[in-house]
Amino acid sequence: MQLTTRDAARLLGVSDSTLHRWLKSGELHATRVNDQYRLNRIDLLEFAAARNVPISAELLAELETEAPELPSLADALRAGGVHRGLAGADKAAILRAVVERLPLPRPADRDLLHRVLLAREALGSTGLGNGIAIPHARNPIVLRIPKPEVAVCYLDQPVEFGAIDGKPVHTLVTLVSPSTRVHLHLLALVAAALHDPSVLARLEARAGAEELVPEIARVEAAIAAQRAGGAR
Repeated sequence: MQLTTRDAARLLGVSDSTLHRWLKSGELHATRVNDQYRLNRIDLLEFAAARNVPISAELLAELETEAPELPSLADALRAGGVHRGLAGADKAAILRAVVERLPLPRPADRDLLHRVLLAREALGSTGLGNGIAIPHARNPIVLRIPKPEVAVCYLDQPVEFGAIDGKPVHTLVTLVSPSTRVHLHLLALVAAALHDPSVLARLEARAGAEELVPEIARVEAAIAAQRAGGAR
């Protein structure tokens, strides 16, 4: 569903004037319909993640209302795993290394996934700053996977990624989803988790799944509690 500027401002927790400033500067992508801006949730979530704008509990609640059987980020991370020692001289090589490490089922087309990840980067870097990037398909790709995967990948050496702060990237959080709805849900949760100081500290320390998964579960529980409190 397309969002109005008022909807988008409400979901990002900013004023209408701030949102329009982002639109006019080209920082936030939108289409124009009858001289009115219309935005989609993927653009909104990608912008929020890249600009360090907190993801509202209301937006997460809307996504879950549309699809009550959505997976947890903790489960997606268990499926995707934590990987160390990825090597590559540039962004393309690192993304190839990521694709090769993902525990995808055998029918999955890894070459296609690599091309799709590169195509998304061509639209604008997924580097969020502070050495972290979140590579993903611009529109989710169906790879005949039964469930989504979120993989945390630590690089051997930092790589230039065109991040918003100009710093090279040392950690990738990669999303592969079987549907648009699941992709939106997980992208929102990843963006929220990357605002949590404890999660960021674990990533900086190159923690394994045994440390990261409980932290992610804690963040998800806090979001659920916040949403429940707001509904009262």
